[in-house]
This record gives sequence, C-alpha cells and structure tokens, in this order.
Amino acid sequence: MAAAAATSAAPHIPVLLRPLLAAVAPVRGTWLDGTLGAGGYARGLLDAGADHVIGVDQDPLAIDMARGWGAEYGDRLSLVQGNFAQMDDYADALDGVVLDLGVSSMQLDRPERGFSFQKDGPLDMRMSQEGATAADLVNDTPEAALADILYLYGEERASRRIARAIVRARAEARIETTLHLASIVERCLPRPKPGQVHPATRSFQAIRIAVNDEYRALVDGLEAAERVLVPGGRLAVVTFHSIEDRIVKRFLQDRAGHGGGGSRHAPEAAPKPAQFTLPSRKPIAADNDETAANPRARSARLRVGVRTDAPPGRSDRTALGMPRPAGER
Repeated sequence: MAAAAATSAAPHIPVLLRPLLAAVAPVRGTWLDGTLGAGGYARGLLDAGADHVIGVDQDPLAIDMARGWGAEYGDRLSLVQGNFAQMDDYADALDGVVLDLGVSSMQLDRPERGFSFQKDGPLDMRMSQEGATAADLVNDTPEAALADILYLYGEERASRRIARAIVRARAEARIETTLHLASIVERCLPRPKPGQVHPATRSFQAIRIAVNDEYRALVDGLEAAERVLVPGGRLAVVTFHSIEDRIVKRFLQDRAGHGGGGSRHAPEAAPKPAQFTLPSRKPIAADNDETAANPRARSARLRVGVRTDAPPGRSDRTALGMPRPAGER
C-alpha cells in the first residue's frame, strides 16, 4: 500500500494507479478494494467509472478516515472493517478486485503503530490493532522459530545471528520499542553502504508479516477473489517484494493453465479448465517518472488476471511458494 503525498483532494496516490486502471479498463460495475488504506485505489476506481466500490481494511483508522473523504461518493462507496481474505463474506458477485499488499504510508508515518524503525514507538505492528503484538512475538518466540520467521518471511540471511542476539537481549530486559529492536539488529550486520537499505528492513518486514499472518491472508484472498469474481471480472494485485510476487505469479499461472509440467515419466494429465486468463505473463512495473517521484515504487509489481466461467479450484500452498516456519500451525 505504498503511497506518496499528493494534494488535499487526493491525500495519497498509490503506486501503479494509472497502469492499473489502464490494465483493468473499462472500469464498471462493483469492485472491491481489499486494502483501502488512504483510499487512493478506491477513489481511482470510482473516478474511472466503477458504479460501486466496497472498501475493506483491517485498520480501523483507515475506515474512520474514509468516512470523511468518502462522503463525496455517497452510496457508491461502502466501508467494511475486515480482512480481504474473507471478501466473499462481503460480496458474492464482483466485477473487479484490487489488492495492494504490505504496509501503508499512514501506518509507517505513525510511530505509535510500531511499524517503522525510523522513529521510536511501541513494538506493535498490528494492522487490525487486535491480537498479539510484535513485542509479544519478539519476546516469546523460541530462538529457532524466530530465526525461521526472519529467514522465510524477510529473506534475512543473518537470521540465526539476529535471533540469537534478540534472545540474549530479551533475557536482560523485555524488548518493547522499535528503536530497541532496530539497534539489536543493526549490531548484527555490517554498516550499510550508501544507497543500501537500513539493516533492520528485512527483520521488521518479517516480524510484521508474521504478526499479521500476511501470507496466509494473501492466498486465502486470492482464492476468495476467484470465488466472487464474475466471468470477465478483473483481479489486480500489487506486490512489493519477491515472496508476495512469487505467490501471486504462481497462483495466476496455475489458474491460467500455465503452471509447471508434470514428470516426464508420468502420463500427460488432461488439461484442466482455466479459472483465469492472463493479459500478460509479465508483471507491470513503475516507469521512470513514477520511481523518480516515489522511490518506493521501484520494487512494486502489478499482476492482472481475468476470470473465466470455470469453477473455482484448490491451491497447493507449498507449490505456490508460501513459506511456513517450522512449528507453524
């Protein structure tokens, strides 16, 4: 949900908005924005011609904000506080679904939410503001499981070293703040060179994903979108790192019949009906103008699928590349 500051009429412009609207055109009927955030995609869809947008977000702050800016759209906008993984509880026939994954700027910009290592705040990271916090995870997770989370969810190569340092630090005092955790991680890694990301970036990403169970929600959401989209309906997903993109890519390729072939020793399986067609097998990336205006757009990838009339299928989550730390239920 990365976004850049814009005008007061449109406080945030989400990454890849223009290419997304072009890729799903014509925009009409009922859409669901499963990651409402500051409302950039919902506004874009409504302004492009959607009859109705259902805005869904776990974060009560996003829903509260939307009651203000959404007034201009009247009953064309409906608001739901919830998780897009349960979108078929909110609608049963949609012309389009948009998902913009990750953490939003409005969450990062509020130190009290605990998502950022740039300013001190409580180690929270809960998008829904309910349930166990990042502090609970960091202080209570066994060392081996914590290392798994850092490696599998954040692709942090120094995961074991960082997990060991966290366990040593929490034995002396509970880790309660973002800067405390960031300082522990920083001491485990070399000083970054100019242009490199902050040393705590991958660890904070991993912990946030674990706290909010984001990968499970992503696969559940993709399957739910498949169930609720009408034939011809569009699914558009914006990702910001390689694991998310891999899951979305493999899901759409599998559902379009482009998945990997079977063993050369096994008889050829009959082709299964495709649930999606793909306008392109390659993702859409931000152009130079967008990345210059918003550096966070550099890692963004957009993938689009068009629903067919084939019945929904089932997902092999391991084949999709969904990481599962040891001991995860």
